[in-house]
Amino acid sequence: MVQYTGVGNGRLTRGTDPEHHRAMETIVLTVNRPQITLAVTRGAARLFVDLGFSPLLEVGLPNGRRADIMAIGRKGEIVIAEVKSGLEDFRTDQKWGEYLPFCDAFFFAVAPEFPDQILPAEPGLIVADGFGGEVVREAPQSALAGARRKALTIAFARLAALRALGVG
Repeated sequence: MVQYTGVGNGRLTRGTDPEHHRAMETIVLTVNRPQITLAVTRGAARLFVDLGFSPLLEVGLPNGRRADIMAIGRKGEIVIAEVKSGLEDFRTDQKWGEYLPFCDAFFFAVAPEFPDQILPAEPGLIVADGFGGEVVREAPQSALAGARRKALTIAFARLAALRALGVG
């Protein structure tokens, strides 16, 4: 579990600087792994929207993997973000390379306290919390083949439509 110190502005911050918390009500929250995952996913999805992408969560891929976040940009570019809730999550799940054939860019999305120096240098990096996120390292671009892009875009649109209707 991770402990966050929050102040009255509604954002969670790490730190114990007394000057920062002076004259503000301080609350301490204990956050577990599912809560971290939810917060990072929400913040990364909000970041994608801010960057002009339309994200969907939990998207099945043709290879049987499931992307935590898949988003399509205005020009049809496809990005995937793999959310990591902590060090244990990263160490026990090394399948990130299996997402690369299904996107133009791949990111890890992690919480601010995640030890990002252990992540591979190749993928992009997003640091996010429940309110938003920031691209800390750009992802290398690798253009999808036209036929694969078309198939993924159609599958993405169909999934979005079904979810909008509350089906599946």
